Amino acid sequence: MFPDQFAFHSTGSTEVAIITLLCTVTDLLRSNSYVVVISLDFSKAFNTVRHSTLLQKAAELDLPDHVYNWLVHFFEGHSHHTVYAGDTSSTKTITASIIRGSSIDPAAYIITLSDLKTLYPGSSIIKFADDTYLIIPASEVTTHSAEIL
Repeated sequence: MFPDQFAFHSTGSTEVAIITLLCTVTDLLRSNSYVVVISLDFSKAFNTVRHSTLLQKAAELDLPDHVYNWLVHFFEGHSHHTVYAGDTSSTKTITASIIRGSSIDPAAYIITLSDLKTLYPGSSIIKFADDTYLIIPASEVTTHSAEIL
């Protein structure tokens, strides 16, 4: 379902992602004088993913209703307050972030980045969890700003 994501499934691994990256660059170098590879680490970005956005993207997938409803239930009811020196802050509802190490963590990465695609046909993208590699051949190098935005 997500051919550019190499994490969290039986046929994906760090090795497969690296091999795919190297093969893609090598193939492009046959017809281009150079290739630009931009490495992006989205690990901190997942701290800001809104639950509503994640659930909206999940709703667009072909998921059984009970799985989608489980996701909705999983993200409901989280809150936080701080206790320091005997004082307690007000309680705030948590409406964003992926809970690291949770059962939903891997799927949330995949769903969140599922719509991250290249704009131009000459470019390609490889994702491994929160690490993403944008590959742009010399023939398309003027598109790099648009691809990043």
